[in-house]
Amino acid sequence: MDEIREIALRIRELREVCGYSVDEIAKELGIDRAVYVGYEENGNDIPISVIYHLAKKFNVDFSELLTGTSAKLNTYQVVRAGEGLIADRYPGYFFQDLAFRFSKKIMQPFIVTLDPSDKPADLVTHNGEEFNLVLEGTIILTFGNQTIELNAGDSIYFNPTYPHGQKCGSSTPAKFLTMICE
Repeated sequence: MDEIREIALRIRELREVCGYSVDEIAKELGIDRAVYVGYEENGNDIPISVIYHLAKKFNVDFSELLTGTSAKLNTYQVVRAGEGLIADRYPGYFFQDLAFRFSKKIMQPFIVTLDPSDKPADLVTHNGEEFNLVLEGTIILTFGNQTIELNAGDSIYFNPTYPHGQKCGSSTPAKFLTMICE
């Protein structure tokens, strides 16, 4: 995948500029050196949690790693359109899993930060499909007449024509990646 390879090259460049070795990064991530080398050298698919962690470590904006052609998100993903509500926990979503092969336009993915002091969001509706992946903290998602608690690593896919809204459910700010298909 050219898009994944571009992200891998950006990560390698950032690591070298910041003065970190492959061994240091692999150790910090808690993965085998060979696995991390695969991310950087072979363009292997990279878990979104790894991209997020490295963006923080290299002190760069997460979305900057996902700009350009890599942000088009035109590869296959695990949830098909129109299947309603799915909530599950995964050890690390892969970048290609976040992509939708639809004929519809996909908005640029972005990160939402929710502060504990924020008031609960008003329930909204919009067309399309929505996917959220919690990166830090806990979010409380109100979906129709139900409330779902999602922690770091949890993901949810739903039809946003139903009223929905998110609020922080932790004592520290919560962050989640959201992606909407028109």
